[in-house]
Amino acid sequence: MLPGGFSAVLQATTQDAFRGEVLHFAKRLGFETFAAMLVVDHTLGQSEFFNVHNAPAGFEELGTDPASCRRDPVMQHCKRQSVPIIWDRNTYVSQGSGDLWEEQSRFGYSTGIAMALHLPEGRHFLLGVDRDQPLPNDAGELQRLVADLQLFAVYAQDAAMRLMLPVQHRPERPALTPRELESLRWTMDGKTAWEVGAILGISERTAVLHVNNAMHKLGCINKHQAVLKALRLGLIH
Repeated sequence: MLPGGFSAVLQATTQDAFRGEVLHFAKRLGFETFAAMLVVDHTLGQSEFFNVHNAPAGFEELGTDPASCRRDPVMQHCKRQSVPIIWDRNTYVSQGSGDLWEEQSRFGYSTGIAMALHLPEGRHFLLGVDRDQPLPNDAGELQRLVADLQLFAVYAQDAAMRLMLPVQHRPERPALTPRELESLRWTMDGKTAWEVGAILGISERTAVLHVNNAMHKLGCINKHQAVLKALRLGLIH
């Protein structure tokens, strides 16, 4: 874990500040380039894209070309899954897209790690870091990089929702019940569902239900993200 390297992105008040925090994180992780993208799905199969990156001149056209995106195994993986993908030349060659890797490697995109968070209401957050040097051979070191990226993505998507989305797309402040708020407060203190139930005089199953309801209302995919968002919104202290 990178001390202080995760929550700082929540303090960003502008898109430029957000971009700077993501770039700072990527560089501390050992990567030269990054891309962070929010996707909002609408009806009729239409989607809107909002992104920040530090791609070198000339690469953005390649990275946003629809035909290339359909052939890009990393993009297709992130479109369908939430599990991070560790990619290199072999990833592209195995999918018959070796020529695409050759093109992007000229810009320093030789290997990297990418992932997506698929959120409620047709919203998605994609985060990727890239570099021109091979990734570590040590499995433990590689696992740490992936874990750091996953944790940072939870923080970054919350800030991205607040700063990158147009006002009309931003989620409204959710109304949580007193029990849901209490369950989140105790979860924040590290209590398990069984302990929360014992404290509140309810069953473990009901405690889980309250936390799950809070997660859904907050548009979060896990309880840690829900606690984080509730804190930022001032719902709990």
